[in-house]
Amino acid sequence: MSDFTLDPRLKNDCHLLGSLGLSHLLLVNNALLPWFILVPNTTEIELTDLSPQDQATLLEEINRVSRFIKANFEISKLNIAAIGNIVSQLHIHLVGRDPADYCWPNVVWGTTEREPYTSERLNEITTALTTQLGDLFSNT
Repeated sequence: MSDFTLDPRLKNDCHLLGSLGLSHLLLVNNALLPWFILVPNTTEIELTDLSPQDQATLLEEINRVSRFIKANFEISKLNIAAIGNIVSQLHIHLVGRDPADYCWPNVVWGTTEREPYTSERLNEITTALTTQLGDLFSNT
């Protein structure tokens, strides 16, 4: 969509890894957790306002990224949420959690502990996405 612009807060807090069929794939710049965000290429702000076809496409993208997280990070739980109280742009959080993570069992929102990703680790993740998601993933 030509009207699509990534919210500045997402742009500031995340690495834009690439795109899928419908969504842009972001990675929150905190290597303490595998925290990915899907941002559908739409001006709609509610999941329920997407067309049935776009909802189905988004669900498939959520499933594919979920499988990627489970296969590539040591997690025991995967949290998936569409919460937009501060950033109203439609976006889906996919956060891998484990009792050993720094803020378990509390929420990840609002925590101040951070460890930025290294360029080497970002390259590893992007390469793995390209290999495992194939044609679905396009590196930006």
